[in-house]
Amino acid sequence: MSSQQSTQTMKPATAAKKLGVYLPATPAAFQEGVVSRTELNELQTNPPEWLRELRQNGPHPRPVVAARLGVSIAGLARGGVTEALTTEQIEALREEGPEWLEKERATQAEVRKETARVKKLHQEKEAKEG
Repeated sequence: MSSQQSTQTMKPATAAKKLGVYLPATPAAFQEGVVSRTELNELQTNPPEWLRELRQNGPHPRPVVAARLGVSIAGLARGGVTEALTTEQIEALREEGPEWLEKERATQAEVRKETARVKKLHQEKEAKEG
């Protein structure tokens, strides 16, 4: 009785998220199939031309857009950005420096500062207890 290990697969949306690409911009074959863990690893290690192109020029999913602009995903939504953007559009937004973007960057900086403060506080507390 030998048990054969089944291949782990994921939906294209999950694979696109792990690859950091916008699913509707991927090739039809990718969108319509399933992706095995082995295929995902191969795509990450040895990306085909379409994947390199998407990562470089977009359109990018909102988490990538938010990271490139230095804001949160909620901050993007508050700024009215609800769709995927290309690298060119992201650069244009950076250059324009709209008020909402500057405000959201400041908010994000405050959140990071507060997170670091709380983390340090927890570490100090653990050091005293430990």
